[in-house]
Amino acid sequence: MNDKLKIKLKAFDHKIVDSASLKLVNLLKELKVKFSGPVPLPTKREVFTILRSVHVNKTSREQFESRTHQRLIIISNVSKEALDKIKRLELPIGAQILLDTK
Repeated sequence: MNDKLKIKLKAFDHKIVDSASLKLVNLLKELKVKFSGPVPLPTKREVFTILRSVHVNKTSREQFESRTHQRLIIISNVSKEALDKIKRLELPIGAQILLDTK
């Protein structure tokens, strides 16, 4: 399998994303696979506005924010064995890994 593998790590806390990417980089170094990254991608920011009291004070509002931090790692010439180990890697709670083969 001589394709490129794009791995995107996502989490709401930047410390979790950094620790997950460090774990993944250590695994890739151990497997002696050629990779580039982790590249920090732009943070997605979502703001939610909610009315505090529905009936009395309609102008009183409260805003909440959700930020999604992302890192990108690109692996070239990945083998099936390495791909299997990447899929079985235990990540910190709250981290999400997305695999994209191209």
